Amino acid sequence: MNASIITSTMASAVVSNGSGVISDISQFVFNSVDYSVFVFMLCISAGIGVYFGFFAKGEDTTEEYLHGGKQMKTLPIAISLVASQLSGISIMTIPAEMYSYGINWFFNVVSMVIIIPILLWVVIPVFYNNNISNCYEYLEVRFNRKTRELQTIAFMVTLFLMLPVFIFIPALAFSQVTGINIHLINGVVCAICVFYTMFGGIKAVVWTDVVQAAIMVMSVTLVGVLGAIKVGGVTEVFRIAGEGQRLNVNLEFDATTRSTFWNNFISSTIMWTSYVGLNQSCVQRIVSLPSLKHARRSLIIFGFGFVMIMFFNCFTGIVMYARYHDCDPLEAGFVSKADKLMPFFVQDVVGHLKGMPGVFISCVFSAALSTMSAGMNSLAGIVYFDYIKPHIKHTERRANLTMKTLVLLTGLYCILAGTVVEKFSSILQIVYSIGGVTFGSVFGVFLLGMLVPKAHGRAAFWAAISSMLVMVYIVGASQGRNHYETLPSSVVSCPVLNMTSASLTSPLDAMPQQQDFDSLTPATDKGFHILDLSFNWYSTLGAIIVFAVGIPLSYILSPEKGAKFDVKLLSPIIQPFANYELAQTEEVLEVITAKTKS
Repeated sequence: MNASIITSTMASAVVSNGSGVISDISQFVFNSVDYSVFVFMLCISAGIGVYFGFFAKGEDTTEEYLHGGKQMKTLPIAISLVASQLSGISIMTIPAEMYSYGINWFFNVVSMVIIIPILLWVVIPVFYNNNISNCYEYLEVRFNRKTRELQTIAFMVTLFLMLPVFIFIPALAFSQVTGINIHLINGVVCAICVFYTMFGGIKAVVWTDVVQAAIMVMSVTLVGVLGAIKVGGVTEVFRIAGEGQRLNVNLEFDATTRSTFWNNFISSTIMWTSYVGLNQSCVQRIVSLPSLKHARRSLIIFGFGFVMIMFFNCFTGIVMYARYHDCDPLEAGFVSKADKLMPFFVQDVVGHLKGMPGVFISCVFSAALSTMSAGMNSLAGIVYFDYIKPHIKHTERRANLTMKTLVLLTGLYCILAGTVVEKFSSILQIVYSIGGVTFGSVFGVFLLGMLVPKAHGRAAFWAAISSMLVMVYIVGASQGRNHYETLPSSVVSCPVLNMTSASLTSPLDAMPQQQDFDSLTPATDKGFHILDLSFNWYSTLGAIIVFAVGIPLSYILSPEKGAKFDVKLLSPIIQPFANYELAQTEEVLEVITAKTKS
């Protein structure tokens, strides 16, 4: 079907499915109430920045700006962690993923049952036991300076690539329902985020996250529940989704399949452990709590909050399929790409409730702002302390001014980079590809240090380098090579299509028959090629390479001259089995001395 034909009749079109009329497409616009709700959300975020930046300031120090004086409260930190993990990408693309490819992505959420214990008992205690507030300090005191610098650069590059994506996605949603130029709204919202991050520091980041998380919970819950009611109830939703293959769990071990139980569960364990427990934007907030006990409590609350919101997010994708199972908005041309399905669905389900579309768009922007602000704050701290402070005369005033300038420059970069992000076809795949280069390496090198007593700096450095180089090649060379077939959909009940096309198929006809499936299956004699690997395996492969290279090299290569080990740098679950004597390394003493002087 020609999309231009659809567009020309959209104003008067009515879309329907098996449960009746969905919506008049002419309703798919923002009204004054929606604009008011959206502007009010932005004003709250800006107001929090003003409050912490000008009226509730503590000491004007870097410790206050980056860690809130290490006196932050458990619940706000937990909520902030939830909010920053649920970027606009999560709110927009995960329902679209469930809609197009089915339930297998949900096992990313299930993996939290393993991730939280790993963080509680393996990772976070190491940072607290060694008074480490910058997670990359650990790599220096456990291994060497080169390993720290490598992972710090990887963190900065990954963040630079992802930040424009985080903020662009909500701009895409806003443009879908308002028609406002996508780059204009991207610039306005980036400016507000830069403002409250610059002046309010970590306290403004955390408390805006709390407000934004409340908006997210209300929005995703309401949209999912009301959508299910529109379809005819939860039972009807799952009946339709089951018939449409959206509830099929793929247990195959085919490494080229886009989404299976195995690649989602295993890779998400590595990715989320890296992102929450081994990423400075999150570690910075976790260690701002006064004790390990507070940190553990905060992470448990984070786990429950994350699962709750992500459950409704995934459920919304299944509801969305049930709603449009016989009139696919993508195939019908009502939306141009899967990443725009969610705002279309919101307008359809809650568009009749004044202000609700505005609440949802606020939800998407809230998710993006929370992720972006935390990233900019931690990035400014890393750049200053690792690359600027050693070359200038340090004063607290100069440090704060420099970090605020870095936040401003990062915001300007995000606005300009939006023109590149606009060209991406699958945002979720791009994010996983970017993360695939570094998340596996980060997970591998930190866990190598915490769990393998014999591991040393030379082995860790070359293991991390090997992982990154291999993953850069795989990710780069596979771009444009892999195309994944979506699950079957239908347009049989779209009235517009009925008026303009005489060759519609029934829902049964729209499903591939046996010969169709055979044609979509790679020939067995073609053999496996590493570039055909599903992007969901990238982080797992990266971690495997670190261990496969790092552990043997730890026995083959001798440690650096003068290298010493401190048993406290091992995870508490490994310490009882460590055989070497407790001895503070020179690096530990240097870092502690440097922190004391600063």
